[in-house]
Amino acid sequence: MTHILAIDQGTTSSRAILFDRQMKIRQSVQEEFPQHFPNSGWVEHDPADIWNSVLRSCREVIAEASLQPSDVVAIGITNQRETTIVWDKATGEPIHNAIVWQDRRTAAICEELREAGHEQLVTEKTGLLLDPYFSGTKLKWLLDNVEGARSRAEAGELLFGTVDCFLIWKLTGGRVHATDATNAARTLMYDIHKGGWSLSICKLLGIPIEMLPDVRDCADDYGETDPVLFGEAIPILGVAGDQQAATIGQACFEPGMLKSTYGTGCFALLNTGDTPVQSRSRLLTTIAYQFGGKPTYALEGSVYIAGAVVQWLRDGLKIIASAPESLPLAQSADPSQNVILVPAFTGLGAPYWNAECRGAIFGLTRNSGPAEIARAALESVGFQTRDLLEAMQADWPDRSAQSVLRVDGGMTANDWAMQFLADIIGAPVDRPTILETTALGAAWLAGMEAGLYPDQAGFAETWARDSRFEPALEDEMREVKYAAWKRAVQATMSA
Repeated sequence: MTHILAIDQGTTSSRAILFDRQMKIRQSVQEEFPQHFPNSGWVEHDPADIWNSVLRSCREVIAEASLQPSDVVAIGITNQRETTIVWDKATGEPIHNAIVWQDRRTAAICEELREAGHEQLVTEKTGLLLDPYFSGTKLKWLLDNVEGARSRAEAGELLFGTVDCFLIWKLTGGRVHATDATNAARTLMYDIHKGGWSLSICKLLGIPIEMLPDVRDCADDYGETDPVLFGEAIPILGVAGDQQAATIGQACFEPGMLKSTYGTGCFALLNTGDTPVQSRSRLLTTIAYQFGGKPTYALEGSVYIAGAVVQWLRDGLKIIASAPESLPLAQSADPSQNVILVPAFTGLGAPYWNAECRGAIFGLTRNSGPAEIARAALESVGFQTRDLLEAMQADWPDRSAQSVLRVDGGMTANDWAMQFLADIIGAPVDRPTILETTALGAAWLAGMEAGLYPDQAGFAETWARDSRFEPALEDEMREVKYAAWKRAVQATMSA
């Protein structure tokens, strides 16, 4: 028993990664699954696609590594957060497709609640804002719009869960209905100060509290897998939402430490220790991780479109055939042009929280072409990151002096994008040797709980840097470029 199996269930794919005793990746299997867009601003997944892609990936990675299930000490799970699933308690069958975190269908519900004066209550208890991003209004929509759902929920026949919770239910054969504190903190229904579901918010949203899962620590006992799945039972000992798992994987355990993950979206978390900092800049106050019943808090900024903008270059504009091609294309752009792309394909996240605006391109000339648009797409990720970091500085000006941004996620392999990021934020950007920090965080949680991996201090000592990108852009040019971005964002939201 020398390996940990990390399940990294993301927005566009599911991955199973085996880590050895030294926390090195032994084998990895990834499987993409379909995205569904039934209406403008709506994004759904078939829960069966999520489950089957996870199950197949886990089976394949064990087989490809020539291991037996008995070689796996434990499973750690990390997942796309806020995505909402409701299923039948008796059969395990979902009542509707999963409503994905990117989905904006509940914008009107959020606006009604805001106009009725409820946002202050929600923010005080959950640290979140009234936005379609979070699970609570998605769950309300399902209960209000799926025939018979509300009466069945009130009768105790239906269960709610984020993706981690649904996977735990399926993996344990329906024996465990549980989530961890980091995922619970993203539902809009969890009191992050008292550490429990908020009865007042559940009443406000019309959510029967009986359909909500048990909330546990990130490193905890989540039951064992049904033996029929892998040939024998494997303990599930670690769970964290993807951005919190990345924070853990980056060993951001000290207050003031900061990380940013670049996957489909961009998510920056600032560790604020045992103090939940109330944002004045429309950032989120959330739980970074929880051990022994004690939460560590964070400020978080969420950007909806980061790596997804490169997918758009590939699948929408078809100006590249694969993501790596964006680098040489951007490098070939005319430096005299100043094309700006605001990728508000499903609205803008922090710190703007505008669900209605849509993407726009500014500064086009007769000579603008694929190279200039590709460069603008990559630059948009850096600009949005600076938006988040400036908001964090405004919220917590007295934080510990941490001037380095630790980055991870697939997009960080793009050296050009990382150099621009350092240039536009005016600070060093550190890329670790293990880019799969989200999966590493989940693996460490399970391995630490199983006694295979070191404690927090020991794990932090293993963090290693692959590359550092130092800012090279002159201060004046940095501010000129950022001012142009801010004007473009304002024009987009005013359109």
